[in-house]
Amino acid sequence: MNDDLLTPLAPAPQPDLAPLARAGDLMLLLDRWLERGWLRALDKAFVGFLHELEPDGDPLVLMAAALTSHQLGHGHVCLDLFETLKEPDFALSLPPEGDLQGGALLPSHVLASLDGAHWCKALAASRLVALAADGAEEARQRPLVLSGKRLYLRRYWAYERRIDLALRQRLALQEPTPVDLAERLNGLFGPAKAAGPIDWQKLACALATRGAFSIITGGPGTGKTTTVVRLLALLQAPAVEAGKPLRIRLAAPTGKAAARLTESISLQVRSLAVADSVREKIPSEVTTVHRLLGNRPGTRHFRHHAGNRLPLDVLVVDEASMIDLEMMANLLDALPMHARLVLLGDKDQLASVEAGAVLGDLCRDAEAGWYSPATRDWLQAISGENLAASGLQEDHGQTHPLAQQVVMLRHSRRFGEGSGIGQLARWVNQQQADEARGLLAARSHADLYALSLKGEQDRALERLLLEGHGDGPQGYRHYLSLLRSQRPPAGTALEDPLWTRWARDVLKAFDQFQLLCAVRKGPWGVEGLNLRVTSALFKARLIDSEQQWYEGRPVLMTRNDYGLGLMNGDIGIALKLPEHEGPEAGRLVLRVAFPRNDGQGGVRFVLPSRLNDVETVYAMTVHKSQGSEFAHTALILPDALNPVLTKELIYTGITRAKDWFSLIEPRAGVFEEAVRRKVKRLSGLMLELG
Repeated sequence: MNDDLLTPLAPAPQPDLAPLARAGDLMLLLDRWLERGWLRALDKAFVGFLHELEPDGDPLVLMAAALTSHQLGHGHVCLDLFETLKEPDFALSLPPEGDLQGGALLPSHVLASLDGAHWCKALAASRLVALAADGAEEARQRPLVLSGKRLYLRRYWAYERRIDLALRQRLALQEPTPVDLAERLNGLFGPAKAAGPIDWQKLACALATRGAFSIITGGPGTGKTTTVVRLLALLQAPAVEAGKPLRIRLAAPTGKAAARLTESISLQVRSLAVADSVREKIPSEVTTVHRLLGNRPGTRHFRHHAGNRLPLDVLVVDEASMIDLEMMANLLDALPMHARLVLLGDKDQLASVEAGAVLGDLCRDAEAGWYSPATRDWLQAISGENLAASGLQEDHGQTHPLAQQVVMLRHSRRFGEGSGIGQLARWVNQQQADEARGLLAARSHADLYALSLKGEQDRALERLLLEGHGDGPQGYRHYLSLLRSQRPPAGTALEDPLWTRWARDVLKAFDQFQLLCAVRKGPWGVEGLNLRVTSALFKARLIDSEQQWYEGRPVLMTRNDYGLGLMNGDIGIALKLPEHEGPEAGRLVLRVAFPRNDGQGGVRFVLPSRLNDVETVYAMTVHKSQGSEFAHTALILPDALNPVLTKELIYTGITRAKDWFSLIEPRAGVFEEAVRRKVKRLSGLMLELG
């Protein structure tokens, strides 16, 4: 480990159990943690509420409640009492982002001398805590639920149970498959090759036809979209032939992801070797999950739920790694029991911003396979593929029921053997930090570039962001130059399609390059770098202002706006277009161009005054970039270790790049430490599914 990364912290104080002996002292300590930003106001308010409910309660219960709520803020569904004591989560052991003062009593110090069994016993005896073994009715009466060694806020325990029950029911359902399934598979994929590699896409389609629930996972370029389009053809063809076409819906967590899938599926459907009557019944329009369920603004509730289910027969959800525990519970509640659910996603990507890592939990066995002999025999008979040399583990004890409906696609067509990006992504995913560093240092791949900065004032950063590097990768000068050089001639009426074509080309050019950050705050975060890039563009005279609204400003929607038809994650660019009518007709005014996400290249123009929830987006967080891809992606790391820095974040940043990837490092060693650390999101989901 690079020890100097941790030098800002003062030596740990000796364990002090006094705050755990008296509730008043604990509340004072929590106040100090709140002041320092180590706890959220929400966490402290929750503990205050519990203290009012049981003023004489054990402080150990209040401490556990504070940490359980705090863990939710870091994506954990629950607090594992024994795991927390054995190896405190990094987020519990270090001050949060930007707080380097040290010296205060940290959660890990307070917990140092606690005994897990004693802690569990104190919780089990509390009137604030229900025992999961006592059932749902008991849990409804109390704010906390203890399940074995895991402590939950009641609502999140309920989400986990709802998902568990729904998946158990679906896994028990065996869907009828066409008698000529093998012929249909060969028609879409061709017959199996005796000596060729395994066609995992074909296996994924076969497996998904027989179940009410299935998962297709794989990295970038492994053909998840190609697979699901052929799966929909496989499901729809017999239904159309029988005169009862299936009602199919497609969804994704964000507007950006929905737009990408809409475009990709539109192209794939057109090239399908199926009858026109089948092709017409395969939808290409993708909606957001929120819109599919019927979001009710200002509430956690949806129009579609267990009492008003979705009118569909097949639902495909892309970018499923971004779906949190609460959303998955709502989605499964709203799904009719007869409907099939297919999840697509990369299990190795960052999990959702909110609590839970549902796809990661459900795909824990995907790499090893763990197919039962019955599943393996059926797959080989139906597909013709030989799994004998697959290297997959076999489940002889029927202890992996979920694995029977999961297929991992393993061959990337985007990142072949010669791809530096693909190789770097693999080393990072395998947590091989030294090999990843060696690959970057070798400079042997034209699609990889590493920039080590010599302090905050290093101008090399601006040169990379504005100009790119070498002959290929572009920076931000590219889209701004195109904006000026391709503008329609003066006097062109707004109705002329030239304006839409120009706006579409500018948006496409902006997608050529994106700066990604691990954090929001500080000089290497989104906020600081957006200001820095704006200033550099202004000095280079590529934009005519660095204040609020100016032509060329790229903006990111930070909240869904159903009135405007814009989704959280949509990116638009401010452009000057002629006024349509009135006394100032023809005068150039600013409007923000957004892609219509219709797969047809359409553009909508919105007045800046109508956009309330936007921010400048020269830099965006890696989390916000999920569901997007860019020709050239640059990932800038902070100059100190941070709880968000993990191999999943680095992997996700790398795989947003299609053609070129640049790593920007203000300080040596941070990259390696991040690659060696894996996201650990505590939940009981896979444990309950068995």
